[in-house]
Amino acid sequence: MRTIERVWYGEGAGAQMAGAVLAPAGWGYAAVAALRNSMYDHGILRSYAPAIPALSLGNLSVGGTGKTPVAAWAAAWLAHAGARPAVVLRGYGDDEPLVHAQLNPELIVVTEADRVRGVAEARALGADCAILDDAFQHRRLRRTADWVLVAAEQWRPGLRSLPAGPLREPVSSLRRADLLIVTRKSAARERADEVAEALAPRLRAGGGVAVCHLTPYAVVDARTGHREPLSWLQGREITAVAAVGAPESFFAQLASHGARLEPLAFPDHHAFDARDVARIIGIAASRGGVLCTLKDAVKVAPLWPPSGPPLWYVSQRVVVERGGAALDASLEGILAARVAASPTAGAAGPSSPPHGHRSSTADR
Repeated sequence: MRTIERVWYGEGAGAQMAGAVLAPAGWGYAAVAALRNSMYDHGILRSYAPAIPALSLGNLSVGGTGKTPVAAWAAAWLAHAGARPAVVLRGYGDDEPLVHAQLNPELIVVTEADRVRGVAEARALGADCAILDDAFQHRRLRRTADWVLVAAEQWRPGLRSLPAGPLREPVSSLRRADLLIVTRKSAARERADEVAEALAPRLRAGGGVAVCHLTPYAVVDARTGHREPLSWLQGREITAVAAVGAPESFFAQLASHGARLEPLAFPDHHAFDARDVARIIGIAASRGGVLCTLKDAVKVAPLWPPSGPPLWYVSQRVVVERGGAALDASLEGILAARVAASPTAGAAGPSSPPHGHRSSTADR
């Protein structure tokens, strides 16, 4: 995967040559995606109304943009406003349902590749609205609102379609989005604003733009729950493990807080086993412990031996830096659709938490 990403994002002669070789395949992929979208646009392919109002979060590209933490944030916002949301996801691995269960214990989580069935199941379980994690390309199910996330660290002009580049769809597909969210982990705020300004004209008329910082705020013992402040990282030698999209952004975050890292990346959604744990412990033997993402901790901690070195994860929160009103308006639209669709549903409650945008801890 690292080799592929070097081809997608690299600027050297080797990356340029590999990209040129793969370009015809990318053109074919883009043509098929455009044909499929056109068939949905013209009603040739059938789409279905959701059983309950649905908010879709998705990407134009493959790779980590922060969908899980933003989905958890939106779920907490809706729950605080009186709704009973469910997160419906495809479930590429066990990590995402476990992360949502950790962040919002009362949240309904449905794992179902068929989102039409998944939303119907969420309704049967008592949900009155749904958040579709990674569903921008899943057009078989209509949605009340579409949010598209772009990572400031990864975005640049001229990205190609799969397999020559990371794009699932061309940038022109943003015309279907109601809201563009530029996320950042290690990128500067100015960089996130630049990406937002470059992509905003691609949105449909009236589309909103937001910038969200996925920022760490605590270091947590994965086995005991004991927390340390971020200052705990300063000067500490540690092995950093990440099986997420764009692990370099995670490592850069840790380094920015003074940690002296030995980075160890695994493929996104990697299913850790005992051999992986033994390898990690062996690498970390001369260091002060192992630090990973929450997404990895929910899988690694159950395998971690009592005699192993300390296992920590970084807890992160969503901080809305721009576009808070647009986010509020979109979520209020979900609340209004929920009430309209279910006359017996409870009152929607306040339009936003009393202290503004609520942050949910998560890691992606």
